[in-house]
Amino acid sequence: MIVVAIIGLLAAIAIPNFLRSREVSQLSGIFNNLRIIEGAKDQWAVETKKGTGDTPDWPALAGYMKGGTITPVAGETYTFNLLGSPAYATTTVRLGTFAAGAPITAP
Repeated sequence: MIVVAIIGLLAAIAIPNFLRSREVSQLSGIFNNLRIIEGAKDQWAVETKKGTGDTPDWPALAGYMKGGTITPVAGETYTFNLLGSPAYATTTVRLGTFAAGAPITAP
């Protein structure tokens, strides 16, 4: 009985920490993907002589990303926005301080 109680106590401590660390790693992956998108937008703008307010398109940006794409971390979708406006991601689940469906922008 004591062994079962100790195992239950350890599980009660470990499970929330595991869930929190998973959220932190998913947010880090999303922030990294946003950084890659912004870098691709900047490279595309410089090479094509585009300026603030121009619209980048996915086929054009794919050539500036490793593998031509980004891998979603938590089923999120990315919006590229115009040049000069940051890209953002939306997800269907709550991650950290970001509610489900709220835009996640790079810090």
